[in-house]
Amino acid sequence: MGRTGPTVSDPAPDLINWTCPAPAPDRTRIVMGHGGGGVLSAELVEQIFAPAFGGPALSVTTDAAALELGGARLAFSTDSYVVRPLFFPGGSIGDLAVNGTVNDLAMSGARAAYLSCGFILEEGVETDVVARVANALGAAARTAGVQVATGDTKVVEAGHGDGIYLNTSGIGLIPEGVDLRPQRVVPGDVVIVSGPVGVHGVAIMSVREGLEFGVEIESDCAALGGLVETMLAVTPDLHVLRDPTRGGLAASLGEIALASGTGVVLQERAVPVPEPVANACAILGLDPMYVANEGKLVAFVPRERADAVLAAMRAHPLGAGATVIGEAVAEHPGMVVARTGLGGTRVVDMPLGEQLPRIC
Repeated sequence: MGRTGPTVSDPAPDLINWTCPAPAPDRTRIVMGHGGGGVLSAELVEQIFAPAFGGPALSVTTDAAALELGGARLAFSTDSYVVRPLFFPGGSIGDLAVNGTVNDLAMSGARAAYLSCGFILEEGVETDVVARVANALGAAARTAGVQVATGDTKVVEAGHGDGIYLNTSGIGLIPEGVDLRPQRVVPGDVVIVSGPVGVHGVAIMSVREGLEFGVEIESDCAALGGLVETMLAVTPDLHVLRDPTRGGLAASLGEIALASGTGVVLQERAVPVPEPVANACAILGLDPMYVANEGKLVAFVPRERADAVLAAMRAHPLGAGATVIGEAVAEHPGMVVARTGLGGTRVVDMPLGEQLPRIC
């Protein structure tokens, strides 16, 4: 019979120095966390992709590359979409494929002009499903004012895909005088989020897992180009914009703090979290700060222009819920901290991977 408990010969446990170590991630194989937009994703880029590709364009960690070509400043971005399920409350993989890339360009201040689109189809997927996704993608492109100019289709064997995967790349022009990058953040900048956070991730999870929270939660998936143009009309001197998709608001703020060498202080109670999202996260043990969004942005704005920018955002349909949530500070560079409602502070760490994989 095996042992059922300690014996008198066992050494006493060291309760003072006792810890419960988190399992170390496997650095020798790809795991789901490598696609989550957190620490593991950054390691993949820094240790494999950037050294392999090289070039100065990869040295700036932004949603889109800002490039000089023929005297024009272009924003260029690409993204792939592997969301499951393909259709969800508030959108579909087709909507995501347009809005995600349009938003990446918008975070550089550019209005998207052209997209490419690659369909990777699994053998056996219904043609009606492909048509629904294509129609949703086309409608989203028209709404965003962008043209799908080129594309490609590939088919993989049954069992080697998940119905449909999409890739979109986009280009757009960056207006004169606009320079959006985390290195421009300075202490005193005001941090503004354009609306409630955590909605998209919870919407995906609810339909994927068949969960009900008393009210249907719809994805916030939307193209943010018009909202960004409204903000830039107030002042082209915005310092940085970021759409907090994978890894949520926490990952975006952490990346900006690290790249800028400043600290960020949040007022935790100021972060807008809808009650259904808060309830769902409480039930499931999730933190809304780390849950993905697909129609929100976070902005670092010079203090003297913050009130005017906030007013302009609130006058736009996609920024009606905009609110100030914190500021950049000189203290604790590279770190994000949140001041809690009880008067304490907590560190908002970069996520290791993703709480909810396959959400975009």
